[in-house]
Amino acid sequence: MKYMSDQMLIEVYHRAIDLQLDAAFIELLSLELKHRNISITKASA
Repeated sequence: MKYMSDQMLIEVYHRAIDLQLDAAFIELLSLELKHRNISITKASA
């Protein structure tokens, strides 16, 4: 994931949640966001 831009990572994270992808994959993305010190606020549906 080190080749993925911050913006792309954020987009993939939101898309994974929207598509209800595997929880382990979403957790992996979440850990990478934390590693990069990127804070994500959950949008209200």
